[in-house]
Amino acid sequence: MNIAIVEDDEETRADLSSYIERYAKEQDFPCVVYPYATASRLLQSFRMDLDIILLDIEMPGMDGMTAAGKIREMDTNVVLMFVTNMSRYAIHGYAVGALDFVLKPLTYESFRNHFRRAVLRADQRKKEEILIRLEGGARKLDVRSIHYIDVEGHMLHYHTSEGEFSARGSLKSVREELAKYHFAKCSQWYLVNLRSVEKIGRDTVTVAGKDLEMSRRAKAEFLDALTRYMSQA
Repeated sequence: MNIAIVEDDEETRADLSSYIERYAKEQDFPCVVYPYATASRLLQSFRMDLDIILLDIEMPGMDGMTAAGKIREMDTNVVLMFVTNMSRYAIHGYAVGALDFVLKPLTYESFRNHFRRAVLRADQRKKEEILIRLEGGARKLDVRSIHYIDVEGHMLHYHTSEGEFSARGSLKSVREELAKYHFAKCSQWYLVNLRSVEKIGRDTVTVAGKDLEMSRRAKAEFLDALTRYMSQA
């Protein structure tokens, strides 16, 4: 796992790094820790492969809450944990989807219990995410948020609950990547998340309010996949 620590106090930053390394050794899982003294430095070179971010709230310059809002604009799935001595901030954490708060002063015993939750959440999210390459960057997508994907030339358009994102690729390759997540083709142009299907017409399938063409060639296989999915749901 890739874990970032954003903490202006050098001693606390060192403590957090040692706690993470100790926990990783105890649980025998590999991780890389990226320490940052300010939120601005994290954002200037933001990594889309981060799994967990530990954020101090009260820092000079950009505070942790403001940074968390900017992080959420780039990555909706990374697990956020706040490190603070001000428990009154807890209510604000819900607005940015923070998993937890760790109160200072820190001890390894209290940190371990909170960090275990973050690792479990991050591990679960990693299993249900894909990384797509956008112009000028990349983005992680929760596969559950993808309603369908359509292809236009060499461009794939991901229609999600968070908006539409476009990336170069082929429908064949993304179909293989998403095969285990209950996606199926309804035509040579569309790959559909079966959990987003709302209605089946004679030659169409309604997905998240959009009627998509269902070709005769793909219809039987698509309906069979949908039937299997519905029987397991």
